[in-house]
Amino acid sequence: MSESTSQAFWITEPGHGAIQSSTLPALPAGWVQVRTQFSGISRGTEALVWKGRVPASQSKRMRAPRQVGEFPGPVKYGYSNVGVIERGPEAWIGQAVFCLHPHETRYQASTDEVHPLPRELDPALAVLAANVETAINGCWDAKPRIGERITVIGAGVVGTLTAALCHAVPGVQLELVDTNPEREPLAQALGLPWVTPEKASAGVDQVIHASGSEAGLDLALRLGGDEATITELSWYGDQPVSVPLGSDFHPRRLTLRSSQVGQIAPDMRPRWDTARRLKLALQLLANHPEWAVLIDGESTFEALPRTMAAVADGQGLCHRIRYEE
Repeated sequence: MSESTSQAFWITEPGHGAIQSSTLPALPAGWVQVRTQFSGISRGTEALVWKGRVPASQSKRMRAPRQVGEFPGPVKYGYSNVGVIERGPEAWIGQAVFCLHPHETRYQASTDEVHPLPRELDPALAVLAANVETAINGCWDAKPRIGERITVIGAGVVGTLTAALCHAVPGVQLELVDTNPEREPLAQALGLPWVTPEKASAGVDQVIHASGSEAGLDLALRLGGDEATITELSWYGDQPVSVPLGSDFHPRRLTLRSSQVGQIAPDMRPRWDTARRLKLALQLLANHPEWAVLIDGESTFEALPRTMAAVADGQGLCHRIRYEE
């Protein structure tokens, strides 16, 4: 394929997608052109976008950084792209980079928008960078402390990564909770204690909820001890969620707070920006090659219109898209 031609995956309308070709313009001075090697499908958010379940009131907040089009479609959406710079300033040529860009074979961006991979990071693993960012921000909001009993509900990609980061805090007694027994071997591979909801410990110091389900949120409120904080990482789109604020919620003085990766956690905001946070996410990935177990599927870019439908309706983890030149 010519270096001036690009193919991109578009959600043409809810539940339907297509690959569309375009001609790239002349490269602006100081910009780079990237040839994509891999991209990752974020099952939670991208499934909601695929199904047209982004509330109109949240359409601006839920825009991806390099999104084209509007919800519910046609829209070019995605935010986990790994590639190699093929055109641009000489010092950048051949550099492997991560960019918050949709599923597309090649694209142009400013050098501020692409992030060089650490030399020791496998590009195929770097598709998890956006999920690691979310987990970092979730931990910054939750503030895990030495020796705490912490429960993470939901052993998806974000929940498991968040659990791994919390588990690294000295003395933390962690439980990763999920209803799916297939997640137990995953947790074991990462050295994380896993339990079913029925066996989860009550009265814990804090709970982090990432299951995206009403039942999970109900469980989170039941497990928190007196004065505990429940940090909500799930995003439900237009799905109504009943929050059980009766029973022990008020007598135990529980706190329910949100965490959203679109903004840096307040305590960190004066010193950190998104570029610094993403650099940290990439370095953590380089330091933890074992996190590759969170990528449980791979398919080609050409198959993406069919793949997205299957992934959006599935219960898997991160699905990686491979691009062939």
